[in-house]
Amino acid sequence: MNLDIATLFAAREAERYALHARYLNEQLVRVLKTVGFDVGFCQGDGQYLIDRQGTRYLDLMSGWGVFALGRNHPALRDALMSVLDARLPNLIHMDASPLAGVLAERLLQLVPYLDKAYFANSGTETVETALKFARCATGRAGIVYCSHAYHGLTYGALSINGDETFRTGFAPFMGNCTEVPFDDLEALDRALATRQVGAFIVEPIQGKGVNVPSDDYLPTALRLCRKYGTVFIADEVQTGLGRTGRFLAMEHWGVEPDIVLLSKALSGGHVPVGAVLTRKWIFDKVYDRMERSMAHGSTFGKNDLAMAAALATLEVLKSERVIENAAQTGEKLIAALGKMSAQYELVKAVRGKGLMIGIEFGQPRSFKLRATWAALQAMSSELFCQIIIIPLFKQHKILSQVAGHGIHTIKVQPALTITDADCDWIIRSFDQVIADAHRGPAAALSLGRTLVDHAVKARATA
Repeated sequence: MNLDIATLFAAREAERYALHARYLNEQLVRVLKTVGFDVGFCQGDGQYLIDRQGTRYLDLMSGWGVFALGRNHPALRDALMSVLDARLPNLIHMDASPLAGVLAERLLQLVPYLDKAYFANSGTETVETALKFARCATGRAGIVYCSHAYHGLTYGALSINGDETFRTGFAPFMGNCTEVPFDDLEALDRALATRQVGAFIVEPIQGKGVNVPSDDYLPTALRLCRKYGTVFIADEVQTGLGRTGRFLAMEHWGVEPDIVLLSKALSGGHVPVGAVLTRKWIFDKVYDRMERSMAHGSTFGKNDLAMAAALATLEVLKSERVIENAAQTGEKLIAALGKMSAQYELVKAVRGKGLMIGIEFGQPRSFKLRATWAALQAMSSELFCQIIIIPLFKQHKILSQVAGHGIHTIKVQPALTITDADCDWIIRSFDQVIADAHRGPAAALSLGRTLVDHAVKARATA
């Protein structure tokens, strides 16, 4: 008996929200219906999504950064099919995987100051691995992380999560974890000076808020780690693989961390995979004798499909000059969107590197707009961005997201393969929607009516 997945998808597609409400996350279904995102996407083609009506959307979320190459890239599909067709002897744990060896070799050629690789199943697993490695290598329990940081939602990662929204209800957390403000070297110096800290973990550009550090922050942070004997962990799960116009975001500042974490885009969007790249002295502290050859491991971490997906991703990044495209299109978008901060008083700042861009909105100067801003803030700290996000989706067919809880920043994080025409689509759409938002109360009232209508629909169909 053959299971035809495409037929199954088509047969049950209309029930997707009912199935999720009944068996999965009912609250997510209510959110989708309230904001009007329940259009039923049925196909992905590169940087585009197609709904059940055949309408094409430009995806600025890219699966939270997973689809750096866009959806269903043919090179990824061919690589995975070749694995299945070859009937390889997968996951023989009392053996050494050739594909894992080749992938480690190619990743470390791209990050030549590091020596060893460990493969996991996700970004949060790479974080857990790095925390264990750092504690084992240094003999110190302390971990320092930054405010507004996001490193995943498993318990170790959650213990160093700088967003209280994710932490609420899950305490107590892992001990010996200290939060310091992002981009604050004095606070970092004080925390590391105790010489009890095994690791400092940081995102080169923070995903929540798209916060870019000052030029001296990361180089000086590395020097402080060297001074106090602390392992420097770069969480490049979101920023790595070309997202910022370089293979690693750390390259913008010339920083060479002790541990680099990769995931998301490494998968090509098909098979989850994470990579921990580290220095030999750290690796050798963990696996220091034959009895400890399996001191840390993962059942599925080196599976052939994941390794093939990652190898194909690296090949496409190189052969199609994807990282160069991210740098060029990102520069164009940042320049064009940046002009809006001078043109529109609601736009506070535009920041980012490559195709990781944040558009931050703030309190306007004029009395009429200040009143609207205050009214929206009184209802919800996250409501203003919906004035931008919902019309982008409904009127301009652009899928976007707020960059974090309680943040007035919209994140632009499309596939790294977008074209100049896509850039024009983005610029034109943001310009029109932001201009409409400056109409004042009318925009807020329109949004309110939209959300009320969708909320009524969500309750009726739940």
